[in-house]
Amino acid sequence: MEGHELLGFGFFIVGLWHLFNHIKLHALCSNSYTSTLWFPTRKSKYIELYFIIAICIIFIAMELFISPVHHQPFDPDGTIPSNHLHNFEHSSMALTFLVYATFAIVLDREKGTKKLQHGLTHLLGGIAFAQQLLLIHLHSADHMGPEGQYHLLLQLLVLICLVTTLMGIGLPKSFLVSFVRSVSIIFQGVWLMVMGFMLWTPGYEAKGCFLHHKEGQYVIRCSDEESLHRAISLVNIEFSWLLIIVTIFAMSLYLILGTKYGEKVEYVPLRKEEQYCEDGPNNDIESQYQMDSMQQKT
Repeated sequence: MEGHELLGFGFFIVGLWHLFNHIKLHALCSNSYTSTLWFPTRKSKYIELYFIIAICIIFIAMELFISPVHHQPFDPDGTIPSNHLHNFEHSSMALTFLVYATFAIVLDREKGTKKLQHGLTHLLGGIAFAQQLLLIHLHSADHMGPEGQYHLLLQLLVLICLVTTLMGIGLPKSFLVSFVRSVSIIFQGVWLMVMGFMLWTPGYEAKGCFLHHKEGQYVIRCSDEESLHRAISLVNIEFSWLLIIVTIFAMSLYLILGTKYGEKVEYVPLRKEEQYCEDGPNNDIESQYQMDSMQQKT
């Protein structure tokens, strides 16, 4: 199930990138902070969105053309077989995020959409998370036992991503909304990667449980009720430990970056700081600060 690790890696990188930039932007522009759903870089303005598009295309290719035995997901008569329904569901999730990233680029390039760019971009992100939540909740696969518990907790993380993304439309200046969204995206990425290893890698099953091949895919089955309850409890413990780790990481990063960039603001003239904060969300944050620093030295 390399697809879960790939998608999880994508969420983790994007969430980490968002967390870093939101903390930095808030530390430098706490009074005029405005959140954004994607950040440009010095080398490429749309590199984050290109990254999302690339991950989604690779994931869709893996689900529909690489993983299937015959390298295509259809029956000879052109219908979708039951054992490939989950491949189309997974691909639909990725396709929605691909649509979000594509239109985020279009909205940024079109001058006539600037007034609604913030709200529409967040709406597209919210639609992507809503689609993901819906398809996980109504998944055709038999999510029972430990696998069902992993997916139940995943739905909780996706729900938080959805709610905070939609809240960003009405609360564009709320750092806490952006902070929670970024952390939840990181956690979702970590949880997806953990799911890929723990559910479909031989040797990682809980004691008393085993991998069972059913309808073209492997599922976790437990030998008795005691083993089943133990496996589910281990999933809950695993989630709680990861929650603690992610929380410690996020708060530590906030303290480190807040201290680092908060001190730099003291040496930036007020007029330049205001100009920086106005341009920050729409331009390369790093290059903007470096420009201010160079001007300050001269």
